[in-house]
Amino acid sequence: MQLFYTPDITDSPLYFLSEEESKHCIRVLRLQVNDHVQLIDGRGGFYEAEIVDPHPKKVALKLLTHQASFGKRNHYLHIAVAPTKNIERLEWFLEKATEIGIDEISLIICQRSERKEAKAERLNKIITAAMKQSLKAYHPILNEAVSFQRFIAQKHTAQKFIAHCEPGEKGDLRKLIKPNGNYLIMIGPEGDFAPKEIEDALQNGSEPITLGDSRLRTETAALEACFEINFLNRP
Repeated sequence: MQLFYTPDITDSPLYFLSEEESKHCIRVLRLQVNDHVQLIDGRGGFYEAEIVDPHPKKVALKLLTHQASFGKRNHYLHIAVAPTKNIERLEWFLEKATEIGIDEISLIICQRSERKEAKAERLNKIITAAMKQSLKAYHPILNEAVSFQRFIAQKHTAQKFIAHCEPGEKGDLRKLIKPNGNYLIMIGPEGDFAPKEIEDALQNGSEPITLGDSRLRTETAALEACFEINFLNRP
């Protein structure tokens, strides 16, 4: 299956691939006239198309079929995670979470964060590649990095959780989540959330949770949360 990301696609019967995707289509995959390809728009649309003009900078496609809400999941998952000091660890999480299933990612800068910024353009490219590789038609939203205090002050309609390693009573996602729901899970930096951040999150309606007995790295904890939510919502 030859799959291309086409976020600007419309209902027009003819569509032109971007220069980057055209080059990949013709120069790398060596596709020709009448070859069939598949398109995803990142909004749930899945298309089948036929090449009518294999121009290496502007491939023309005739749209044949369109399926809406392709692979739509029965829940919405938003993970807010502190960028890791080693950016490759964050990139790994984004790739794997996209493959497993995630809807939105927020980057939060915490009191103990060692990294204060991350290049959204590169991170989005990683998400896009993972979306195509795993045959998903929904492109996860990646929000710009904001301070943790600013983030929790925002209005979130989701069921909210904060995972941390501080002592105290913490719940289990298996017993807390509402099936087929809307979830927000917050994961702190390598040094964990500061006690004041945990207190503020709880006051803002977040529930404290544990992700098991092991002390997990930031990206591992975020992926564990992603897996658990998807597993618990399997039909």
